Order: sequence, then structure tokens, then C-alpha cells
Amino acid sequence: MSVDICGSFGNESQKRLDDRPRIRRVLRTKALAPAKSRENDRFVERFVFRRYAVIRASVEHMRNRLTDAPMTRKNSSGAFHENRAPYDGHQKGDFIDTIALWALILVPIAIALELFQAPEVVRFLTSGLAIIPLARFLGQATEQISARSGAGLGAFLNASFGNAAELIIGLFALRAGLQDLVKASLTGAIIGNALLVLGLAFLAGGVRFEKQVFNRTAAGMNSTLLLLSATGLLVPAVFHLSSQGAAAPEASLSFEISIVLIATYLLSLMFSLKTHRHLYRGEAPSEEAVANWSASASIAVLLASSAAIALMSEFLVRSVEPAAKALGMTDVFVGVIFVAVVGNAAEHSTAVTVALKNKMDISLGIALGSSQQIALFVAPTLVFAGRLFGQPLDLVFTPLEVVAVLLSVLAAGFVSFDGESNWMEGVLLLAVYLILALAFYFLPA
Repeated sequence: MSVDICGSFGNESQKRLDDRPRIRRVLRTKALAPAKSRENDRFVERFVFRRYAVIRASVEHMRNRLTDAPMTRKNSSGAFHENRAPYDGHQKGDFIDTIALWALILVPIAIALELFQAPEVVRFLTSGLAIIPLARFLGQATEQISARSGAGLGAFLNASFGNAAELIIGLFALRAGLQDLVKASLTGAIIGNALLVLGLAFLAGGVRFEKQVFNRTAAGMNSTLLLLSATGLLVPAVFHLSSQGAAAPEASLSFEISIVLIATYLLSLMFSLKTHRHLYRGEAPSEEAVANWSASASIAVLLASSAAIALMSEFLVRSVEPAAKALGMTDVFVGVIFVAVVGNAAEHSTAVTVALKNKMDISLGIALGSSQQIALFVAPTLVFAGRLFGQPLDLVFTPLEVVAVLLSVLAAGFVSFDGESNWMEGVLLLAVYLILALAFYFLPA
């Protein structure tokens, strides 16, 4: 029993068999009558081209059947149906969404633990873990709103609302007077996005693809802007070391630098979304970028997730100090590692998911763009909020935080400079992150 590989292969084959006698006549005529050779040559060329096209279509069809296409088999009616679909980024995204949906049970559990005054360590861990699925759905709502946008606007929206969790946690911690925890969370957010998020994206994408490419110009611009914005955060610490701890000038300097950073942030938005948006456009929206939620549903999920994150952040801040003491950790380590990882959960999942789809322009834009927004928007906003709350916040970081920010920014810039990535570069970024995490763990209080 023969298998019909291509729908038109049988008809073309029959035509080829019917044309054999004519081919013989053409060849004889060409040998005996050179004057008719031009017309005969055209006929032979058409025949050969048709035969080549049929063979090529058959080969391509078979190759697709054996590689990219799903496995199929005939049912009782003789029609083909699909046994399994090829793996793509949607499968991992659906798996993560399923886990996040089940993890939402942590939200009522955290509320119950808070009402019944459970041990601080349990409340701290539960409320912190509950923020992770909420941040995931906040990011999903953002993706639905920006589904038909390009890579630049999509990365901006993902980074903005991904950092909403970090901003909410910082506001509640600042209102409670935990300035050291707030500054540590800012440091952890920058190094977490530049090293942990980008490293996981490079590693996950590099395992599936031998080499991934992205827009070198946009990556260089993002790295440069991140370095300059981080410099604005580090200047007050250098000033503190130079002036031997004059408190009043540091507070004023931090406030004025925050104004400069906010202005730079607004100009960077104009650059990336208006005047030079072609540098950040990346890949054109594909058929995958389709809004599956309605606008009202997306906004409702966005608002509900933000409100739930605010509630969980309040529980987290209430129990952070006693939990840190019970676990033998310093406030700096909790802020740099735990709070930063919890606040950036949306970037973690989104950047890795798009890296598995080989969309590294978006993945890199999320990782580096989020670090930029921490330095240019979240940090100045918290400085302004500190004055409103009566809890002044300066930008004087510890020497280890200064070194960690510089190393993470330089490492992210170096690996993205050539416009290519592989899994080994992801391993190197993760190694630097683990080294810095160990240093913060052993840092004395």
C-alpha cells in the first residue's frame, strides 16, 4: 500500500509519465531540426522544473513530518489527526501558569496565619511566597494589555508592572521605618535582574538553542543606560566616604539626585518609545501575541493582583525583623536576596519563557529594563515617599552593595555586548550572583 506524501504528488507523477513519449519526440526533433530547438528547450525546461518542484515539495513535506510537525496517524475514517504537539514556549508558559494558579492558595493561608498570629517565620515565608503567583498574574495581565505592541513597549510594560511588587513592598517597609531593608531590596533588585534573571534566561534559552542573537544596538544602549543610572545611586555612598558621614548633606544630595534620576527616566521613555523606538522594536508581533483576555478582565486582574500584593507586603514587613533574627539572617541579606527575588518573580518567569521561544530581544529588554527602572524610577520614588511618610531615605549604600551593583552591571554589559548569547554565559552570570549572595550572607549586621 502506497502512502500519499504530498496531495498533488500523484497527479504530477501521472503527468510526468504521460509526457514521456513527447520527450522522446522532442529530443529526436531537436537532433534533426535545430531550428525548432528553442521551442523544444522551453518545453524541456518546463518539464524539468515541474519535476524538480514536485520532488522538492515532497522532500520538504517529509522533512516537516519527521521534525517540526506533530506526530499523526489515521483514524477509522482515514483522516489524519494529531497525537502530540511539538514543544514550544507555550507549553512551559502553561505549566508555570498552572503552578501559579494552584499557588494562589497561599494568599488565604497567609491571611489566616496573620489573623491567628502564627509564628513570625511561618508568616514571613508564607506571605513572601504568596507574592510570587500574584506577581505572575500581574505580569500576565500586563502581557494581555500589551499583546499587540512591539518588543520595546512590551518589555517596558512588563518591567514596569513587574517592579510594582518591588515598589509596594518598599513603600510598606519604608512606612515601618525599615530603611536598611528598603535600600538592600533596591540593591538586590538591580543585581537580581542583571545577574539572576538574565542568567536564567541565557541558560534556559541556550540549552534549547545553540546560539541566540538579539539587537546589539539596543542591548548596548540598555547596558550603557543601566551603568549611568547605577552611577547616580552610588554617588551618595562615595560622598559619604569622602565627607566622613555628614548626615544632612547626604539626605539633601540623595533628594536632588532623585530628581535627576526621575528626569532621566522620563527622557529614556521618550527615547525608547518615541524618537528611537526602531532600536527597541525587535521582532514583529507574531500570531502568538494575541490578547486572549478582554480589556476589562485584564484590568480587573491587574488591580486585584496589585491589591493582594499590597496586603501580602504588609504581612511580610510586619514579620521580617523577628523572622530574620529567628533564621540567623541580617536585614541586608533578607532584602538583597529574599525580598528582591519575591518582588522580581514576574521578570523571572516572563524572561525565561520568552527566551525559550528564542525572543531574546524581549528577554534582554525585560532583565536590563527592569534594573534601569529600579534605579531611575523605584529608588527616587521611595526617596520622595520617605519624606511624605516622615521616614527620610538616603541613597547611601554599604561598600559591598556598591561593589555588587558595579560588578553586576559590568557583567551584564559584557555578556550582551556582542549581540549573541549561549548557555555558558548564563552559567557565568549565575555564578557571579551566587558569589555575591554568599558575601551578603556572611556580612556582619
